[in-house]
Amino acid sequence: MAEINLFLIFLGSIGFDLLIGDPRFLIHPVQVIGFYIKKISNYLINNFGENKNILFWGGFIVAISTIGISFGLGKLIELSYLQSRNHFFCGLLIFFGLSSCIATKGLISSVKEIAELIEGKEINNQNKKIIQEKVQRIVSRDVRSSSIKHLLRSSTESLTENSVDGIFGPLFWIFIGIVFMNFSIFLPGPLSLGFSYKAISTLDSMIGYKYDYYRYLGFFSAKIEDIFTFVPSRLVLITLPLVSSKVNDYGSIIKKSYLDGKKYDSPNAGISEAIFAYISDVKLGGKSKYKKEIIEKPIINVTGDSCTGEKIKLICQLILRLQFLWIIIFFVLIFLLSQV
Repeated sequence: MAEINLFLIFLGSIGFDLLIGDPRFLIHPVQVIGFYIKKISNYLINNFGENKNILFWGGFIVAISTIGISFGLGKLIELSYLQSRNHFFCGLLIFFGLSSCIATKGLISSVKEIAELIEGKEINNQNKKIIQEKVQRIVSRDVRSSSIKHLLRSSTESLTENSVDGIFGPLFWIFIGIVFMNFSIFLPGPLSLGFSYKAISTLDSMIGYKYDYYRYLGFFSAKIEDIFTFVPSRLVLITLPLVSSKVNDYGSIIKKSYLDGKKYDSPNAGISEAIFAYISDVKLGGKSKYKKEIIEKPIINVTGDSCTGEKIKLICQLILRLQFLWIIIFFVLIFLLSQV
């Protein structure tokens, strides 16, 4: 029964995230994780910035300690809940903890707001600056001098890539944790794996870059994120067409998406961007500015349309549909496991 109770809490946390998002009265785990990562990373860069070996192994310690602390906290709450026979307060901690691992409302709302600002207002210098600031909050590239067309593309690429990091990756690992609890309460559970994946994702977004000090400091963080996002990104690849109008072209779209996605340096980002690009029929990739360097990413879906506010809204709908499909699949699998 433990996995059924946890799954019901999981369903409630998803509903809470969709309706409320991250409540302002609670400190978000990412804030705590981010503070820890920033403090240690800044110390290493400021004191050992010229020593590649110290940065390399320091980055390993940052990654392992961050993931370990996150896992340990999640596991402690899980054990407290299960060993206290479903204590209400511990259940509440799991509820809010699981909700904090999923970023559906936050991600979709922020990108939809950008699309509506672009579509609903006359674009003058003041409005464009506001839009640039909002886009800058969700992307790592420099968009201060970007055109409206590039801002739309940047927002779309962030939405399609972060849908895996912020939604489907956590959903997958939380589900794996619920399955594990079917066998033993001492195995990794939904909150411990959810917190761990959130820590991995935060590490990658903060220090997992390929320039300056981060090339060494963030090496392990980037590789760990690649490993733990590998399966979720491929599951998105094979399931997204099922909730779209292009399900009849299932095989062709998956093949094209996989081939285009493989062109990216990241083994996962290109895959997730490509499947959304082909389903929504938009063209992604091209030149972007990172710090002072112009990087040209491979083109995905070369015959696709330019990114628009309507395309962004379509992708948001696809994300919600796919999330519901995954929940249904998870429920069926959990029910079958409970009968064994």
